Amino acid sequence: MKKILLFLAISMYIVSCSKKPEKIAKTGLSNEEKKDSTSIKTLFNSALTDGKSYEWLRDLTQNIGGRLSGSPEAAEAVEWGAKLMKNVGLDSVWLQPVMVPHWVRGEKEIATYTTNGAQKNVPICALGFSIATPKTGVLAEVLEVSSLEEATKLGNKMEGKIVFFNRPFDDTLINTFRAYGGCVDQRVQGAAICGKFGAKGVIVRSMTNSIDDFPHTGTMSYGNLPKDKYIPAAAISSKAANILSDDLKKNPNLKFYFKQNCKTLPDAPSFNVVGEIKGSETPENIFIVGGHLDSWDLGEGAHDDGTGIVQSLEVAYLFKKNNIKPKNTLRVVFFMNEENGTRGAKKYAELAKQNKEIHIGGLESDAGGHTPRGFSIDANTVNTKLLQSWKKLLSPYGLHDLDKGGSGADISPLKGKNVTLVGYRPDSQRYFDYHHTSRDTFDKVNKRELELGSASMASIIYLMDKYLYNNTPVKP
Repeated sequence: MKKILLFLAISMYIVSCSKKPEKIAKTGLSNEEKKDSTSIKTLFNSALTDGKSYEWLRDLTQNIGGRLSGSPEAAEAVEWGAKLMKNVGLDSVWLQPVMVPHWVRGEKEIATYTTNGAQKNVPICALGFSIATPKTGVLAEVLEVSSLEEATKLGNKMEGKIVFFNRPFDDTLINTFRAYGGCVDQRVQGAAICGKFGAKGVIVRSMTNSIDDFPHTGTMSYGNLPKDKYIPAAAISSKAANILSDDLKKNPNLKFYFKQNCKTLPDAPSFNVVGEIKGSETPENIFIVGGHLDSWDLGEGAHDDGTGIVQSLEVAYLFKKNNIKPKNTLRVVFFMNEENGTRGAKKYAELAKQNKEIHIGGLESDAGGHTPRGFSIDANTVNTKLLQSWKKLLSPYGLHDLDKGGSGADISPLKGKNVTLVGYRPDSQRYFDYHHTSRDTFDKVNKRELELGSASMASIIYLMDKYLYNNTPVKP
């Protein structure tokens, strides 16, 4: 009998110990924070059991596909977005007209070179806004460089040559967006530097951590270069870049050939898609949540930025489903032309100023649909500390990162002393496997990760709306 009683006592002690962490986790929360914790849990439960974002993304990517500004697909996506916002039941939905660039790729690009009697085919794609090569293509010797500074020092030695920019990502950087930022200048500015000195063309190592055969496109600029100095610019895959670099060491005089058929057409009419839930207390104050509707043309624009679009709308859907009435107006925006011009963002900010709208905060999702990690905050010191104080509410959902940083290309034009802008930050390790490539397709998006992101965004908007609103609106 004593043994049975001892066993029961030990069992009860073990059970009581197992419950202690839960009690401890809840201590330190005020009564109001406990209410917030319950609301956040409700948002996550709804997203994970009745989320709509994944099916919305399937429809966008599978039935429309890549949506480069000015294309028929981009126009179709505008109609799709407006219809979807109305179906969700937003209080009002409208289109903001904006003229956008219209660059087209044309026929598939080709690239080859011969070394030691063997011809090698090179995976290649034109960079956005590049001119075409002559109809017969470009054939020239190659000069390999690792930076814009190194290219500039070559000066007239670039004349008649193809310049090969081959600076890889810094793989020691945990945040792969920092690695991207450390390399992307060669893609954007390379042709402007080399064209000035008479180079025949520019090829750039693709912007990725991965070593594979998928070239990454992206925008480039000729800057202030006269048009007669424009030269064709393209990206080659990271694997091809390594092979070409090795072959150049063995045969510095090898000649590289590439041909592309792209061109820039006149600007085309398009739209931002805008919808909102009117605020219940201070409707003149506006929180914006959004992403960009356009994408590059090689893939389906799934991670960049279909995920951001559907997550932004799902924030409004989750509010409505759970009868959360925002105190301030919650506005969802699908921006057009982030990839090669940010015309939609500029137009939105211009109209907001003209209409004397009061934006007190914004959230942008344009970093893919992978596992949520947190948010970067662009705000004054007081509001930054306020958002960081919510870590105790957000960390149970893996949202540990609440650091100062940029918000996003589309909402940054709204920046101001009293405007709190936030960028959604999912895990970045896989993002540049797909970014601006033919691999950016629906099947690369995980349903649960996408839904967790929607709930994460809805949670921080819920907190921002509750604690950042002001009964005496700040002046724009």
